[in-house]
Amino acid sequence: MRTALKIGFVGLAASCGLASGQVTTELFVSGLDRPVYMVAAPGDADKFFVIEQEGAIRIIDNGSLLATPFLDIDPIVVGGTSGGNEQGMLGLAFSPDYETSGRFFVNYIGAGSDTYIVEYTRSAADPNIADPNSARTIMTIDQPFSNHNGGWMDFGPDGYLYIAQGDGGSGNDPGNRASQLNNLLGKLLRIDVSDDQVPYTIPADNPFVGTAGAREEIWAYGLRNPWRTSFDAMTGDLWIADVGQSTREEVNFQPASSAGGEHYGWRCREGFIENPSFPGCTPTPPTGFTEPIHDYNRSGGRCSITGGYMYYGCAVPEFEGKYIFGDYCSGDIYTLDPSNGNQVVAVSDQGFGVSSFAQDSDGEIYVMDLFGGTISKFTSDSAVDANKNGIPDACEEPCLADVNGDGMVTPTDFTAWVGAFNTGAAECDQNGDGMCTPTDFTAWVGNYNAGC
Repeated sequence: MRTALKIGFVGLAASCGLASGQVTTELFVSGLDRPVYMVAAPGDADKFFVIEQEGAIRIIDNGSLLATPFLDIDPIVVGGTSGGNEQGMLGLAFSPDYETSGRFFVNYIGAGSDTYIVEYTRSAADPNIADPNSARTIMTIDQPFSNHNGGWMDFGPDGYLYIAQGDGGSGNDPGNRASQLNNLLGKLLRIDVSDDQVPYTIPADNPFVGTAGAREEIWAYGLRNPWRTSFDAMTGDLWIADVGQSTREEVNFQPASSAGGEHYGWRCREGFIENPSFPGCTPTPPTGFTEPIHDYNRSGGRCSITGGYMYYGCAVPEFEGKYIFGDYCSGDIYTLDPSNGNQVVAVSDQGFGVSSFAQDSDGEIYVMDLFGGTISKFTSDSAVDANKNGIPDACEEPCLADVNGDGMVTPTDFTAWVGAFNTGAAECDQNGDGMCTPTDFTAWVGNYNAGC
């Protein structure tokens, strides 16, 4: 398989149909209870951690769902048990030093129906079990209503923890919380949790440090209910899918070069239009609103955007170089192409509640069915598999020992290697040091013995 990633049109027409029909899914795992998030285990490409909304984190190891939860805090988690409930356990982030420290963070609705950001550590005795007694509360955020809790968290390329918060709920953001800098609702937060002697500190370059009356944790604001955000694994850019009020769903974008401080428009704006409930909405922030890069209407059964990831895999040619997102209600999956004016194309209809996406270390994309309790992996009928081995050709690593490229590893490849050595051809470099030297012969012998 390919080596792992080293970790970064305005509106859809109502009649928009599937562009390809070749994008499909294959079942990855079933038997989950309301899955809402999955993340690959740090340092282990074959292991995933999945949030079940009621309050458990499950482990998938080599494609098998382990019976014992990694963490189960259902008794202290509020909500996440019924169809329309937006509470529960919503976010999970592993510390950049997780492999050595065992530290990870969860985002859930707890006592008082408020948001809790809590640090845990894994058990010293078993890496597949967390220590429930290690809980350390990092932050609590008052939630005036039960909906619009956001919940996503992740560490950015800068090592800071980013947290997406909804506007506090109800409808049309009573109190205009998302636009006010004196609270944490309707915001993207950025904090430093590297010091285990304090809950967190504020990065000195956060945009509102020193601003009178402002919460310095704020990185960006003007969000309604950001449901699934992601960092581009290659570039560090940030993609924010924000659920609309009643008219538009939107995709926001923040380049990795941003210094923060963007106001994404809510409650004055809904997608590219004025919020119909607040015509002429003011005040406008000093730098103006940051418009989304895409929005869509709610025709065709669409009602709630679910954010995804930039695709860097090899199994789905239709996804190459594109941002993948979907709609929770319709089950439609879309690609957004940044290299082509952010053009959006519908590529698949899953026919279920698309609660979240996930990305593995190879850049492949998975999709979660909230009520079906399944996770499926995207594949494509159009992927070329010339040797019929079940692996798309684009996903196969070149076989270094097969110097002559005939698909076999035989002694004739030694002759081909000698020819490559004499001419300085790229095939000579068998040890990957970028040079063609006699040591590559020893490396070729090792590759030959290992086969392909």
